[in-house]
Amino acid sequence: MQRIASIHRQTAETDVHIHLNLNGHGQYNVKTGIGFFDHMLDQLFRHSLIDCDVTVKGDLHIDPHHTIEDCALALGQAVQQALGDKAGITRFSHAYAPMDEALSRVAIDISGRPYLVWHSAFTQPRLGDLDTEMLEHWFLSFAQGAGLTLHVETLYGRNNHHIAESLFKALALALRQAVAIDAGKQGRIPSTKGSL
Repeated sequence: MQRIASIHRQTAETDVHIHLNLNGHGQYNVKTGIGFFDHMLDQLFRHSLIDCDVTVKGDLHIDPHHTIEDCALALGQAVQQALGDKAGITRFSHAYAPMDEALSRVAIDISGRPYLVWHSAFTQPRLGDLDTEMLEHWFLSFAQGAGLTLHVETLYGRNNHHIAESLFKALALALRQAVAIDAGKQGRIPSTKGSL
């Protein structure tokens, strides 16, 4: 079963192209113009085993906000599109990801109800060319685009780079499990309502 999506999101602020394959092997090509953000998306795709090409041209002369937000929305839309009617998916999952002294946890429900619970903090305003306040906003926008309930928490950590990376790796591992096809569900939609 192919689970592929292509999204083109164009506004006066950004031009986003995403091609995604949920049945991938973690192959990726990411170009957003924001180095640290590219590094986080690399982690997401490598560890989720999602193949993804991401190209964003944004108004970085203003700041990274629009580029990060619109990339998250479009990526979420691509995940939702690739999932189709969600028949047979695992739906629920959670994962822990350590990065040296930092440990983060992400719980996910592919519910169709976008929601974010966020418990993570940073002690510096920027990581490279990325404003750390945009990390929470990225997770929120991704949840909105994909129709996910996300609970995101850093349990502990000191190094801001490590905290950010553990968050994206935990999301990757949780997403990998949640989108997986569960043979025991025999192609049924995993909801008592009959739709997600």
